Parts: sequence; C-alpha cells; structure tokens
Amino acid sequence: MNASARQGRWAKSPNFAEWPDRAEAIAAQTAIDKINYLESGQHEVRCRECGTCVLVRKHSLSHTSVQWQDDPDDVCPTFRESAATRGSSITPREGCPRLQASIDQAVLDGSLPVPHTFPA
Repeated sequence: MNASARQGRWAKSPNFAEWPDRAEAIAAQTAIDKINYLESGQHEVRCRECGTCVLVRKHSLSHTSVQWQDDPDDVCPTFRESAATRGSSITPREGCPRLQASIDQAVLDGSLPVPHTFPA
C-alpha cells in the first residue's frame, strides 16, 4: 500500500462519525480525564523565601508535579539569576531548591497531601 492510500484510511484514532453517541461519550470521558490528570489534586504552595506561588500535586513521596502560573524566569529569583547563562525558559534545568524546601515543608505540615500507595 502506498503512502497516499494509507493517509486516506489510517488515523491515530477513529473519528466515530458513524456513531455520534459513542463520539459524545468519548468526548465526555476525555474531559473527565483532563480534569483528573491535569487539574485535580493540585494545591497552591507559596515559596517561603520569595513568595512565588505554584500549583503542586504529589503523586507519591518521590513524585511531584509543579505547575508554574507565571514564567519562572519572571517570578523566581533562582531561575532569574540563571536565565542569562541558561537560555530560554523552556531549557531543561534543575528546580529551585528554595521552592522544593517549601514543598517539602507543606508535605510535613499536612497542607500538601500525599496519596498513600502500598506495594503490590
């Protein structure tokens, strides 16, 4: 089969055009998944050094998701100091140790919950 024939038949996922009820159910579940995986369980944590506020979700003691509400180079002194030598704000980098300490303290204070997970 040549490339143009594949393009006409193949899709990463079906569009369910023939099954509008199924398409609607999938769209509804996708919206629920988005809330569950991207938005729920996030808690505001404010850096105890500079006051920068981020959204944090703990998946376990060793897994933390941080969502910056503003560009870290603009609001975090640690990131701002290293911005000139590092390059753009999307360049991979280590996190801010002061913010990490604030997140760790929030866990210890109980204001940032950590799900209880047990080995299988």
